Amino acid sequence: MGPCSALALDVGQRRIGLAGCDALGLTVTPLPALLRGPFERDLNQLLTLVKQRQVRALVVGLPLDADQQPTRQALHCRRYGLRLGRALAAAGLALPLAWVNEHSSSWAAGERFGLHGDRSGRLDSAAAMLLLEQWLQEGPAAEPVAAAAIESRQRHHLDPS
Repeated sequence: MGPCSALALDVGQRRIGLAGCDALGLTVTPLPALLRGPFERDLNQLLTLVKQRQVRALVVGLPLDADQQPTRQALHCRRYGLRLGRALAAAGLALPLAWVNEHSSSWAAGERFGLHGDRSGRLDSAAAMLLLEQWLQEGPAAEPVAAAAIESRQRHHLDPS
């Protein structure tokens, strides 16, 4: 998949950091973080954002540990990304999904943007911005949600549930 308008998600327990890029993949912009609520509310807000920005791919951060192994939070992020992908597909917006290792992304975002200790969501979205920049630079292919689920399990030895 070549450059396209993508939406990156840094999925946390309280907030989802968001960042987007233009259709050419040249400009990455942090977006206001989403305060987590019931999934249906999250979905409605993300669905609106996906339509407004004409998103063509989702990029979800997986916090792997220093040995590239999935953490408990990585399992949560993977489940959330797959659930979101399936829900968007059911709403008529089947978007390919890509995973990016977000090990230390919050720390790196805090360093780069001076946001250590931020609780407003700006740090979360800055981390999502770094994820999207990494994805655009590395060029990993985004895949349909079903294929992304299989690929993710094989690559990261994640539990299929």
